[in-house]
Amino acid sequence: MEPFSDQFMEFHPVHGTNVQLDYSGTQATRVESFANGVCFSKHPLKPGEIFLIEIEDKELGWCGHLRVGLTAQDPRSFDAVPEYSIPDLTDLGNSWVFAITRNHNKIIEDAEVAEEGLPGGQRLGRGEAEEDAAPNMKPKTFFTDTHLYIDSVRIPRDKLVGRSRPGRFSHILDDLYKTNALPPTARRSRIGVLYVPKGQDLADMHIVINGEDMGASAKGIPTIEPLFAVVDVFAATKCVRIVQVEYGCKCPNDSFGHGWIMR
Repeated sequence: MEPFSDQFMEFHPVHGTNVQLDYSGTQATRVESFANGVCFSKHPLKPGEIFLIEIEDKELGWCGHLRVGLTAQDPRSFDAVPEYSIPDLTDLGNSWVFAITRNHNKIIEDAEVAEEGLPGGQRLGRGEAEEDAAPNMKPKTFFTDTHLYIDSVRIPRDKLVGRSRPGRFSHILDDLYKTNALPPTARRSRIGVLYVPKGQDLADMHIVINGEDMGASAKGIPTIEPLFAVVDVFAATKCVRIVQVEYGCKCPNDSFGHGWIMR
């Protein structure tokens, strides 16, 4: 069993025209307007590897929120980065992006879809819907497990859950993040995207909100081409930063068949 060398996550130097990266390449701020905020991971994601960001700042007066997903489009191939991830980037093909709303990221599938999947990695649900949270959502019970499990993927939950800034009411706010009672695009919320291999050269995309797996947002995504994370710093979301997740070991025989297993 060899040690797993964690990949330091950064944003790609190719990004929307209204995005400014900090010196470390781990914080992206939309400096004007509400669009042209599309960003990508600097490197393709490995199977089961989460690209996790935290919402640092928001801007009043805009309708709409953060969007995340995956793309097989190499950012270096763009003459100009699409203005919007939905629909501009997704219309190019081989991109699966969702607006972050807790209810619309969950797949609604029938038995036929569940058995056969969707060719070409079609998106499921309504990625274009823009709502802060589903009505009548009841807070979850406190998480007691130290890790989040998505099939064979095992990710430390502590890193996945947002935290308030230190202050008088920090203990109350922190509990709200843990139970996912706050809107998914609240300040300090943590949003992650990853893909889980499903058969030969196919995968499911999952979105994680404050430690809760929203289920597969897209199925049958081809993995022949490298997959980059997409983060659209859109409208009311103004600034995000990458949260580094330390985990893992490299094992010769794992369930993915790629040599990676999350610890």
